[in-house]
Amino acid sequence: MTMFQPIGIVSAKDTDHVMATLVAGLEIEFGQGAGEALAQRFLEAEESDFLWDARVLERWLGTYESADEEDFELDRVAIMGRLDGRWFVAVSIVDGDGNAHGLMGRRHFRSERKAREAFAMTH
Repeated sequence: MTMFQPIGIVSAKDTDHVMATLVAGLEIEFGQGAGEALAQRFLEAEESDFLWDARVLERWLGTYESADEEDFELDRVAIMGRLDGRWFVAVSIVDGDGNAHGLMGRRHFRSERKAREAFAMTH
């Protein structure tokens, strides 16, 4: 049986709030026009955290078996959301406190419907 657990009901406009807030903060710090370019660099460097924060759906997939012997347990969690105007589905590596530690994969979609279909098929 597949279970879906919505994090909250949000509009596409609200899900892009993460990116808008990042760009605005960077423009305050570094000047008008610098925010967008710097935001892309931040997204690349911290992709796992940004995707985790922008998720609107999540589903536990199982325990993450790490090649390194970690002192704590990690889980694989399928997530779906919208960031920077694009829908995504990803598999995040998350600790028991809900902190993202990495990604196992991510795909982008042009529509929410396509993203939901992919999310349903993620295992």
